[in-house]
Amino acid sequence: MNLALYIARRYLFSKKSHNAINVISGIAVCGVALATLALVCTLSVFNGFHDLISSFFTHFDPQLKVEAVRGKTFAQDSAMLASIRQVEGVEVVSMTLEDHAMAKYQEQQAMVTIKGVDDDFEALTGVGEILYGNPEFKLYDAVADYGIPGIQLMYILGMGMQPFDPIEVYAPRTGTKVNMTNPLANFRRMPLYSPGTVLNINDARYASSYIVASLDYAQRLFDCEGQISAIELRLAPEANTARVKRTIQQLVGADFTVHDRYEQQEATFKVVKIEKLVSYLFLCFILMVACFNIISSVSMLILDKRDNVETLRSMGATQRLTERVFIYEGNLIAFLGAIVGLVLGIVLCLLQQKFGFIGLGGSGQFVVDAYPVRVKLLDVLLVFFSVIVVNAVSVWLPIKLLNKYFMKKL
Repeated sequence: MNLALYIARRYLFSKKSHNAINVISGIAVCGVALATLALVCTLSVFNGFHDLISSFFTHFDPQLKVEAVRGKTFAQDSAMLASIRQVEGVEVVSMTLEDHAMAKYQEQQAMVTIKGVDDDFEALTGVGEILYGNPEFKLYDAVADYGIPGIQLMYILGMGMQPFDPIEVYAPRTGTKVNMTNPLANFRRMPLYSPGTVLNINDARYASSYIVASLDYAQRLFDCEGQISAIELRLAPEANTARVKRTIQQLVGADFTVHDRYEQQEATFKVVKIEKLVSYLFLCFILMVACFNIISSVSMLILDKRDNVETLRSMGATQRLTERVFIYEGNLIAFLGAIVGLVLGIVLCLLQQKFGFIGLGGSGQFVVDAYPVRVKLLDVLLVFFSVIVVNAVSVWLPIKLLNKYFMKKL
């Protein structure tokens, strides 16, 4: 065994001449353990919120979405669509055109997003499961175009489930001069009738601003004949999403991007990642403060063991060896605190995961009653590595200087 490590281990568990050294060492271990526990629990809670947000993916979020790198729209390419359909793992391919407009019903109006979809959209999303009212997914017939609004948008416009009047949808005309004397001439107005159904989606973005219409209607409204804004895909249950995504990206080339569901919600997940990173850095700073107790413990140990060190030096031990003894001592205290903190943190997270005894407060106001948690092995390893590194950075130099100072007085 390494001699310096062996002596450090004996010093850690042996009885000291001053009981205060044992107390300070215990405080140092507890400080590191609590900081480690806080790191494990905080990172696990952010993992839980990440999973919770992932569970909110709706039928509106396709598994893969192909969009143009530049511009809002791109031309319908039957050859591209045929190639994508032939990719192994792809079950349904649907074309969509999405853009902003203004909707008016009687005296109420709101800014909305018109999502024009083709006939494959129902098979793509299983949208029938989120329809409230008439279960038939109907967007057009021989005499009229129909629009299905989100349930919150229905209340905003004051429509009701069976409105008598159509929704008037206004979209800016492209490629025309602005007519200041008749502002309405700058907009294309096209009515949408209600099929007696609304989208009952558990996502405020869609429920409060989206209207689903036919692709043909959206192309006429936005003056985008033969243009689409995205190709949306549904994959087979056994398909590997990452592999299919790479295959399609190679197929469509650099002018297009292929996004999975997480990338479609990039802004939301980026906020969670940033909050997790900031919390991690903040707790690492607290961990560094906790490591200062180790300096106090080892400093007192150096004073307490001066006679032992003098004996070692008389037997031929070098100053480097004696320095390593006390550096190992500090590392052992940090290691012990890290192990205790990791065990307590994992146990606490598992108990919270099973029993949910730490609640969010405000019963019924949140989607979940208790903090969601999920322990990830990678986070546990990161926390352990962080404790060792932070301890080494904050303890190594002070202990080295203190040891040199006291050794000169021997």
